[in-house]
Amino acid sequence: MPTGISSLDPVLDGGVPPGSIVLLLSDLGAGSTDFVYSSIIYLSLLKNQAGNGKQHILLPEEITYITFTRMKEDVLKDIALSFSPSMYDQLEKVVAFEDLSELYFDASIVPPGWYGEEDIFTRLQKKQRKEQGDMLADLSHVLGTRRPGSLIVLDSLTDIATTYADRDAWHTFIAFLRGLQRVAKRWNSTIYLLLTAGILDRSKETEVADCADALLLFQWEDVGAQRRQRIMYFEKFRGVMPHLEERDLVKFAVKISAANGFEVRNIRVVV
Repeated sequence: MPTGISSLDPVLDGGVPPGSIVLLLSDLGAGSTDFVYSSIIYLSLLKNQAGNGKQHILLPEEITYITFTRMKEDVLKDIALSFSPSMYDQLEKVVAFEDLSELYFDASIVPPGWYGEEDIFTRLQKKQRKEQGDMLADLSHVLGTRRPGSLIVLDSLTDIATTYADRDAWHTFIAFLRGLQRVAKRWNSTIYLLLTAGILDRSKETEVADCADALLLFQWEDVGAQRRQRIMYFEKFRGVMPHLEERDLVKFAVKISAANGFEVRNIRVVV
């Protein structure tokens, strides 16, 4: 399944093996969100072209973007401001958005009026605020309604992981990820998990990474003269890593532009 990023898919011999859980672990602003935005933008364009009989490649049956703290309109506006305003309508037609923010915020002290539009009487008639376990249960239900062979973006795993960071709940969270890794193979779907680096402790980050089929690291690197460069690493990639290392393709410089979105360039091997 292609990522849609033309500078990356040839490196991956066409894209990501279907059924892969891809963890995008990123420093703040280092490029993981732009990677996801560019991927869904270009895949949406390719799906439209395929509908006109112009493409014969393995495209996702559906593209689903799941959020826990952000609204659909917020994501679309961010993409329109960062890249092209015309993408707002395009993505709204092709990408299915699932907003689970009510689950996330119901378990917090955030006033309901900040994240919902219901009046206070309607809110009071609802069930008591849900326990932590319901968040993963509802997420599992949403994932289970997607068509096989889809691309699913979870924005973000950080929101969920921090909720389950205490010792008693962490096992439940890791069990969910390992179950997701198994069922993704059955669904033949690709799943992107966005995680901000440095928020969880190192051991928890490693445990989450162990549940993924691929780990892409997005970092900032000093290049001298008070300049920084975005760097993308392939830390692991089941079924793909040996081919990348044979061609010395492991570490890339990353460029992000309004015109072309996320782009990669091979710079050197990571030893």
